Amino acid sequence: VLFALDTAGAVRGLVRVPIRARDWEDVSAARCPSGPCLYLADIGDNGRVRQRIYIYRVPEPEPAQGETAPPEVFSATYADGPHNAEAMFLLGDDLFIVTRDRVGAIYHATVNETRALTFQHIGRLGLAAVTDGEASPDGRSVVVRTSHEAVIYRAEDLTRGGDTPYLRIPIDGLREAQGEGVALNGRMLYLASEGRPWNRAGQLLSMRCDLLE
Repeated sequence: VLFALDTAGAVRGLVRVPIRARDWEDVSAARCPSGPCLYLADIGDNGRVRQRIYIYRVPEPEPAQGETAPPEVFSATYADGPHNAEAMFLLGDDLFIVTRDRVGAIYHATVNETRALTFQHIGRLGLAAVTDGEASPDGRSVVVRTSHEAVIYRAEDLTRGGDTPYLRIPIDGLREAQGEGVALNGRMLYLASEGRPWNRAGQLLSMRCDLLE
């Protein structure tokens, strides 16, 4: 189920996606031939045993729509074998996955008509336990987060295999229940955390940062 939230965190709609996912970890907004789309990344693999992962694409629904159209399905593999990952972002037709491990490796594939993707290793960020990554709407910047910091990169640097950010934002002091999601829009940074049944609910946090480009 997709939850439509406004920037104040109010729920504006719930939209069902007609798929059965194994370990759905990321949702990314991007353009596709039909217009604005959402890419849903079924890429979690804690045991690193999955021979294939899957990425689903649907036209971005209206909050009151109820259910999305049947998704397009992209079957994917890594060129060097299975990896666990929770972070995916798009720049045009290019898909990027950042692994959740001790190094934060970046893998790249390009959307194609065959819907069969092979992700190739292009670099390492040197970040441990990455939980999400997203490109800004203008495609100029990419934010990658862990439980401890949000790290901002120029998109053109990442696509060339670079690993040097232009901004690091410590977020330990926010005391998130379990920090998972991140998004970037202009000078606004958004963070989302998962709730814990025995502890407290998750949060949606928004912060303005004038150092963002």
